[in-house]
Amino acid sequence: MPAISFKNVSYSYVDGDESFLALEDIDLEIADGEFVCLIGHSGCGKSTLLSLLAGLSMPTAGEILIDNVPVSGPGPDRSIVFQSYSLFPWQTALKNVMFSIRQTNKDISKEQAKVRAMELLAQVGMEDAANRYPYQLSGGMRQRVAIARALGIDAPTMLLDEPFGALDPLIRGKLQELLLRLWNEGEGCCKTAVFVTHDIDEALILADRLIFMEPRHITREFILPKDRARSADAIVEDVRLRDVKREVMELFDATATGKEDC
Repeated sequence: MPAISFKNVSYSYVDGDESFLALEDIDLEIADGEFVCLIGHSGCGKSTLLSLLAGLSMPTAGEILIDNVPVSGPGPDRSIVFQSYSLFPWQTALKNVMFSIRQTNKDISKEQAKVRAMELLAQVGMEDAANRYPYQLSGGMRQRVAIARALGIDAPTMLLDEPFGALDPLIRGKLQELLLRLWNEGEGCCKTAVFVTHDIDEALILADRLIFMEPRHITREFILPKDRARSADAIVEDVRLRDVKREVMELFDATATGKEDC
């Protein structure tokens, strides 16, 4: 049984006097422990799909199941990391992580939550910045804290909406390595990961499976070799990845729209 199932899912929304169809008849299954990247031009619906999976919006038609239970809203079985960091600006890094821990474990004491939060900050290399506020942190540091906070929820599924998109290439590469390490080691919630990106190389580094979306639809899937190295160098050196990259680039060229993301 797949961990996540989209069954004939459609989503439309109203803007003023107009109605827009963002997703149409989406069928998708994601296995437990799989790392899936949704890729495509801005406006194709990939962030909308992630929002539906997070329970932040509800499908207009069809249903989404997690472990055979319909998604009816946000829940502790899913954590989400956004591109915009989404940290509480009035709380320190430590207290941001403690908040997520205590929200999903009401019985934990404040001291226990603090110990666990420090462990999570250490996992993402941010223990020395525990008492800093978000405005005192760089973009990469804030995103590390956001990942630690997501891990604090201890959910089986992590949803990531272009979390590294605003970062410079060096920091992005380091956070990709961090995310893969946490996922490979089974730390925290990283059992199943659904990651939105428009960066082909990022998808080739991270994903077990790459889902290409055109407006409203899933049009192609690429299963990536499990025995490959997950690195930028491998994209250059591994002919299998070069072939996938070429195909995906051709899809991008053939489906250019220039629209903003739904």
